Amino acid sequence: MMTPRAIPPISRRSFLGTVAAGSALAAAVPARSAVPAQEIAGSRILRTIPRTGEPVPAIGMGSLHTFDVFPGGPRGNIMEIMRRFYMGGGRVVDTSPLYGASEVNIGDFATVLGISDELFIANKVSVTGDHPDDGSHARQSFEQSLQRLWRGGLDVVHVHATANSAVMIPLLNAWKREGRIRHLGVSHHEGLGFDALTQWVEAGEIDFVQLPYSIHTRTAEQRVLEAAADQGVAVLTTMPFEKARLFRIVEGRPLPGFAREIGVENWAQFFLKWVISHPAITCAVPATTDPDHMSENIGALQGQLPDAGMRARMLRHMEAIPGFAALAAMPPYPDKQLQGFARPVRRSPSNAVIRQQDRPRGHSKVI
Repeated sequence: MMTPRAIPPISRRSFLGTVAAGSALAAAVPARSAVPAQEIAGSRILRTIPRTGEPVPAIGMGSLHTFDVFPGGPRGNIMEIMRRFYMGGGRVVDTSPLYGASEVNIGDFATVLGISDELFIANKVSVTGDHPDDGSHARQSFEQSLQRLWRGGLDVVHVHATANSAVMIPLLNAWKREGRIRHLGVSHHEGLGFDALTQWVEAGEIDFVQLPYSIHTRTAEQRVLEAAADQGVAVLTTMPFEKARLFRIVEGRPLPGFAREIGVENWAQFFLKWVISHPAITCAVPATTDPDHMSENIGALQGQLPDAGMRARMLRHMEAIPGFAALAAMPPYPDKQLQGFARPVRRSPSNAVIRQQDRPRGHSKVI
């Protein structure tokens, strides 16, 4: 059985040297082939992509805010995060052109570490064009993402927030036929978009769907996850920690004794194992700026998953903690200073409207 090759710890001096050397490499990286099953097998928890049968680890890595660093800012922690992620068995990395410098840093560090071909990169397009049927802006965004990530192709591209998806999905299908992407999907960051996500899943035209799901925010259970299971659509889940608010809720509290029954050693693993134990979930993509927190996150790939009874017990435990029910009213990222280009955006009620052109052909409902 193959295991991930050893990557030595990186000092600040060697980090600066390797980044300089990596920047001199050619900007094109060959498209990734499927990660061999034995490369990520063993005791790690795997999920299978329904349309291809390809196994992927059930814990991935997000990059919103965490990999977004202003030019000249310290980045050593990010490279160490990626190193620990890979060494812990992680492969799925989620990013977006909207995440500031995240694509650049992922592409740089993955190339320097020599692991780019082994990562499963999920990305997004979110632009429409000069008119509803114009895909030129999406093409420009896609080409820019390939350059930033030092890749010749991507594993998944989602139409983010279902923006003009009735036009964009055919475009992504063309990229798939050309071998530029391996899977296509739709994504949304808010429950208000789940109706449109469900309709795309049920239409049978996509391979992946991405959405927020956590032990607190379970809206996806109402329709989307069931539809994905029925249609054989892979599911990537975001915000399993509720933008760090779950950790604030349990701050200073010990883990419940029953957590040991499923190999949970910290609250991050408690929250992550609850998410990935849902049978429709393919991979959860938590994000962090702390290498030690990455070690905790990736540790959720070990041990057993909770069954239905244990999931219910975990949820009851959280519901009994003061403040859990009111989590949504808490400010996101408590006590954290976000450094980078991307900033949280306050949503107005008008953002809830999903336009007709964002739905599959034949669907007319607007929410």
